[in-house]
Amino acid sequence: MKITEVRIKKVSGEGKLRAYASVTFDDVFVIHNVKVIQGNKGIFVAMPNRRVGTGEYKDVVHPLTTDFRQTLQHSIIDAFGEDDPPVVP
Repeated sequence: MKITEVRIKKVSGEGKLRAYASVTFDDVFVIHNVKVIQGNKGIFVAMPNRRVGTGEYKDVVHPLTTDFRQTLQHSIIDAFGEDDPPVVP
């Protein structure tokens, strides 16, 4: 499965949240609402999640292997670093 597109929507005024990403795979499957967050150790990616009955948050989707997680994170962070996407107020 190849990442064929990453779209970034930068945001401002959302605390540590810097952007939302949409990632397309093989031009046929897309995941929306991947978060780009500024952490204490730098930028990182958080998968879409939802709150469960216990109050915890659980990922709705996530990579199954470390290698693919790294590929996905690098693709999103590289796209985030580009100057083209505007900041959404």
